[in-house]
Amino acid sequence: MAGIPGPVADEREGLLAFLAQQRHVIRVAAYGLTDEQAALTPTAGALSIGGLVTHVAVTERHWLGRVLQREPETSAYADTFRFGPGEKLADALAGYEQVARETAEIVAGIADLGRPVPAPKGVPWFADVEAWSVRWVLLHLIEETARHAGHADIVRESIDGATAYPLLAAAESWPETPWITPWRPPVEA
Repeated sequence: MAGIPGPVADEREGLLAFLAQQRHVIRVAAYGLTDEQAALTPTAGALSIGGLVTHVAVTERHWLGRVLQREPETSAYADTFRFGPGEKLADALAGYEQVARETAEIVAGIADLGRPVPAPKGVPWFADVEAWSVRWVLLHLIEETARHAGHADIVRESIDGATAYPLLAAAESWPETPWITPWRPPVEA
């Protein structure tokens, strides 16, 4: 995937392209990390790269379940941020990729992005909302994923100093230029 989404033909393609881009940015923040590094929580908060990948996957699956009017699998979002000993980053990333495929299939099967998606009951910040549209859910997923992509950038930089564009250049095999040097793993002494 390029550094930014390319031209899009329509709204549906645009929403899915920008969601895919934000997913890609989170995956890039994990680029080159070991399982142990993915579990690190090096900032003032309790966020780890592995936990963020897990959380955005669970969140996306939850919202698409709402689109399909399924009962939520979990309401314990706080637990989704954990990435414990023995968990594998590759497994979390593969799970996130599966969620992306499911989202694309679900959205492809919905003729009208204006179709209502019932709001959950008993949630204070949703008290005045009966339903959103599928369109709103996709926009919300873009916003939610982008927020956590920013968190992932900060966590990653705190782990080893790596920043978004050098990581993106390395993950996408960009050539070195005067303005960007792709990230390389530190050389161990």
